Amino acid sequence: MLALITGASSGIGRDMARILSKMGYELILVARRKERLEELKKELGTPVQVIALDLKVRSNCYKLYDKVKNKKIDVLINNAGFGLFGEFSKTDLDTELDMIDLNIVQYHILTKLFLQDFVKRDRGFILNVCSSAGFMAGPRMATYYATKNYVTKLTMAIYEELKRAHSNVFISALCPGPVATEFNLVAHGKFAIREASSYEVAKYAIDKLFKRKMIIVPTLLMKLTLFITRFAPYRLSLYITYNIQKRKTDKM
Repeated sequence: MLALITGASSGIGRDMARILSKMGYELILVARRKERLEELKKELGTPVQVIALDLKVRSNCYKLYDKVKNKKIDVLINNAGFGLFGEFSKTDLDTELDMIDLNIVQYHILTKLFLQDFVKRDRGFILNVCSSAGFMAGPRMATYYATKNYVTKLTMAIYEELKRAHSNVFISALCPGPVATEFNLVAHGKFAIREASSYEVAKYAIDKLFKRKMIIVPTLLMKLTLFITRFAPYRLSLYITYNIQKRKTDKM
């Protein structure tokens, strides 16, 4: 069994590598920081291939696929990504374009290419690490929320296509709330509510992936939050989200 994980050098991706290794999976770990990947490799008990690539560079997504396409991967976990706090009129455009390339374009390319291979073999699992933000608009974090909406809805659409085709390929979207990772440091903000354990989120996600659950929401708080937002008027939802995001940046 072989799994490929992007964004594997920290947070959820790193913990998923640990969990899958304990389950007996060989791993291909991808991230920008090679030294972090090498450190992780030393602690894992199954064979690991380390690939250092910056996946916000579109050509590197194709390079990654070409490098591993003949390895018959069983599980693809798209996890690389980052966020950015701040008002849309004030945030840096180049940073946002990098975010779109990493949070959307990378997911789209890798999902597409590996899905085609999985469909031909009629087996395989894809887990796209999305966010609870994928069901909402996010004032003061507009671009990040928009990217997660894209990937969440793309994943749901592919799920239905595979289901209608009676395929043995399965795709799932992990949609957690705040998780204790390096996200805040990169995004220049701080969550206003308690963060979930990265390891527990990763463990829950992998369990639900193999149980073929389309949308994976790890905590009761986020399950309730997403349920309530289904019925909230758009303006109320925007008002609440704006103030939540404001508290994040005010804490910095």
